[in-house]
Amino acid sequence: MIHSLQRLLRCHPRTVDLLVAAALLVCSFPGSMLTLPGRDLEVPWWPGVLVTGVSSLALLWRRTLPRTTVVVTLCGAMTVAALGYLLTVLVIGPLMLALYTLARLSDRTTANLFTVCGIALLVGTGLVVGPDTEPLVLKLLGPAFWLLLPTSLGTTTRLRAAYLEAVRARAEHAEQTREKEARHRVTEERMRIARDLHDVVAHHLVLANLQAGTVVRLMRSRPEEAERIAAELAGTTLSAVRELKATVGLLRHADDSETPAGPAPGLAQLAELAASFEPAGLSVTVSTEGRPQPLSAGADLTAYRIVQEALTNVTKHAGTGSAEVRLSYSHDRLGITVTDHGGTTPPASPASGSGYGVIGMRERALSAGGRLRAGHRPEGGFEVVTELPLLSAARTHNQNALA
Repeated sequence: MIHSLQRLLRCHPRTVDLLVAAALLVCSFPGSMLTLPGRDLEVPWWPGVLVTGVSSLALLWRRTLPRTTVVVTLCGAMTVAALGYLLTVLVIGPLMLALYTLARLSDRTTANLFTVCGIALLVGTGLVVGPDTEPLVLKLLGPAFWLLLPTSLGTTTRLRAAYLEAVRARAEHAEQTREKEARHRVTEERMRIARDLHDVVAHHLVLANLQAGTVVRLMRSRPEEAERIAAELAGTTLSAVRELKATVGLLRHADDSETPAGPAPGLAQLAELAASFEPAGLSVTVSTEGRPQPLSAGADLTAYRIVQEALTNVTKHAGTGSAEVRLSYSHDRLGITVTDHGGTTPPASPASGSGYGVIGMRERALSAGGRLRAGHRPEGGFEVVTELPLLSAARTHNQNALA
């Protein structure tokens, strides 16, 4: 009921102002007849009602012209004081409401300035032309109290409204930030899955294409070798289907997956990865420097995918039969170098054209807290160099970030 009434009053401000002006005009009748105990009314009642009525009428513009309204009602209050009426809330009510509105709609400095000026003018009017029979205490303290009260209430109302608006704005900002963060996380997850799909499809399809071409070439001259490579081609396609199923399964809900996904590949499967390129005619040598140390799950998968993509690019573009993978462990980082020495045919740079191989590898390295550079070697061939943080360094970095 109360909320409905408040909503109705907010929707009809002009009606509210008319009702308030009428109420103050009615209050001016008893206010113009008040006197001190034991004293008779020295002036007629109707001039006070007339002046208060004009001040009440000015309140109709208090929302649009608050300063002008304060000036008009202050003039009315000074006139009432000069005529000899007792300054009570019944006769200076229009001025009090005007000061309340000004304090609610303007800044604190403006409201305080108008209030101080109003008190000074009312006290000065009472002292200079007011009745001598009125006690000095009432002339000094009465206007100060009645004018400071609405100004304080108006300032408090304005500050409370500003606080509630700030709270609402912070809540909206927090909601927008949460939505933005959620969209960002979804985008990152999509990019990660897209990179996984690119690596899986590119690696296995390139190998399958090379094996199929080799089978066609050797089918008549060396049928036994062609049969062996055809059997390896079946294994390559089966491995591709298995990895594609595991990757695409990430897009499903947990209750949609029929079987749990297998463990993510990592550097532990690097020997198997190197052997998978042999049927395509690429001999991969793997060497390790330093004492092997553990990587985080994300960095381990990143390292595997980068080596896989780099070797796939060697198979597609380098025109060489050998490549070298070198793992170098230091106290806080793992260096991975994939090198080919070039071939007799002019190489096509994997970074050129419309491919996304080098871009994807660089994004993977950055997402794991590392870095990657790739380019042609001065002595020939192509080289991919990656640095990834080890597990102990990643934990230290996270602890420093939390601190």
